Amino acid sequence: MIRVILPAHLRTLARTGRELQLEVQGQVTQRSVLDALEVSYPMLQGTIRDHVTKQRRPFLRFFACAQDVSLEPPDAPLPEEVTSGKEPFLIIGAIAGG
Repeated sequence: MIRVILPAHLRTLARTGRELQLEVQGQVTQRSVLDALEVSYPMLQGTIRDHVTKQRRPFLRFFACAQDVSLEPPDAPLPEEVTSGKEPFLIIGAIAGG
C-alpha cells in the first residue's frame, strides 16, 4: 500500500481524510501513484495534472522522504520507503509570494 497525503483543498474535493492508501500495480513512480489516485478518486482528475499533457499543475509540489521530487521524471522509481508504505508520498500546495 502506498500512503498519499493531500493538501486541504484536494481533501475537501475528494471528501477524504488527510492520508489515503492506494494499491499501485507495477513499479511505483509519480505517474503510477497519480494514475491510481485518479482512478480511486475521479473527482481529482485534472486537479493535480493537466487532463491532456499529464503535466503537474502549477503551485503543486511532490515530496518523497523529505525530498522535492516535483522536477524528477514522472516514471522515475520512488524511494523504497515510499513503496513499502513506511513514508508517504506528499502532494503539497506551493506558496507563492514575497
